[in-house]
Parts: sequence; structure tokens; C-alpha cells
Amino acid sequence: MEQALVQQALEQNLMGIAKQMEDSIDDELHRMENLDEDDLDRLREKRLLALKKQQKKRQEWLRRGHGEYREVEEKEFFNEMKKEDRMVCHFYRNNWPCQVMDKHLGLLAAKHVETKFVKVNAEKAPFLTERLKVWMLPTLALIKNEKTTDYVVGFDELGGVDDFQTETLAMRLVAAGLIFEQDEYKQNTNANQPTRSVRSSIRSYKKTDSDEDSDFDDYSSKKLE
Repeated sequence: MEQALVQQALEQNLMGIAKQMEDSIDDELHRMENLDEDDLDRLREKRLLALKKQQKKRQEWLRRGHGEYREVEEKEFFNEMKKEDRMVCHFYRNNWPCQVMDKHLGLLAAKHVETKFVKVNAEKAPFLTERLKVWMLPTLALIKNEKTTDYVVGFDELGGVDDFQTETLAMRLVAAGLIFEQDEYKQNTNANQPTRSVRSSIRSYKKTDSDEDSDFDDYSSKKLE
């Protein structure tokens, strides 16, 4: 059932992007009614090139493993991160809160092919958890241009409950610059406030003065056994 929802989300996202681009082209053409045929031809050619460029970029993302939510081993982490503009890594263990996070990340991975979504079993990744100071699960490491720039630790920022909406997590990732904003995220979700609390007090991760964004600079070439 969950796999079907992810596939449906991916298909809807593809159709939505195509429809938005078509509508944008049509709207601009209507605003340019006073242009002559040569101008319109040039405009159509420009838009067609933009569409082809976007499609090429999308195919490259999919080739690199975007569009799906995958588990990777610690020794694979650096290769997965290499040359990625945006990557979300879920450090997890086999418990209920992490399963909740898995569900939302699976849906977002299908919708946001511009970002790579992976997960790592924290109990099998001592090097990464030590380096990133992962002390509570679930923890999302938000990585931009091969550097960790932010964290989502537990559910505090998502309402402190386990029945938060996918859009709540999405807007947190939008704010961090990890995914592109979509119109649906702008809708007010207060009408369906979650109610079940997971933890009464979860401290947010705070970087110390000794921490840097370039967490992996000195370690990316290290071989993990």
C-alpha cells in the first residue's frame, strides 16, 4: 500500500510539473499577443529549450538515485553524497518514531526528485554518528553541497507528535533549502492538528563553536571498513 502511494505521488508530481510549465508558457504567450510571428517563434524555441534542459536535469537526478527513498550503508555514504546539491539522510533504528519518519520521507522522495533521500542505520554507522553527533533517533542530517547545514532531531520541530502531516516536514525542509516549495505546502494545515505526543521533552540539536558546516571535509576520502 505504501509503495503504491509513493508511486502515485511520483506520477502526480511529474504531471503537476508538466502542467505548471505548460500553463506558464500559455500565460506568457497570451500576454505577448502583440508580438509578431518571428518573436513568437523565438519565444517558443526558448521555452522548448528550457523544457529540454529541465527534463535532462530530471533524468540525471533519477539516474543518481533521486525519486526514491533508499537505505545505504556507512561505507556507501560518501559516494552517495558526492556532487549532490541537496541530500536528506535519516539516521534511524528499528522503532516506531523512525518508522513514522520513513513514511513521510518516502512520500517526499517521490515528490521531490531535486533532492536525494537516504537513510542509514545508526547502530551500524558508528563513524558517522560520532562525527555528526547523532545522539537521538530519528535524526535528519540536512546536507547541501556535501556539507551538513542543519538537523531535524526528533519531532519537536514537527509539533512534538507522531501524527504530524507530511506537509509539516516538507515546510521544514523548504525552510532549510533542501527541497523546492510547492503550492500545496502554502496551505494552512492548522485545521488538522495532530494530537498524540511521542516525547514530552526532546532537546533540539545545537551546534557548538567547534562544529563546522564542512563536517566531511577531512573524512570524505577515509575508507570505512
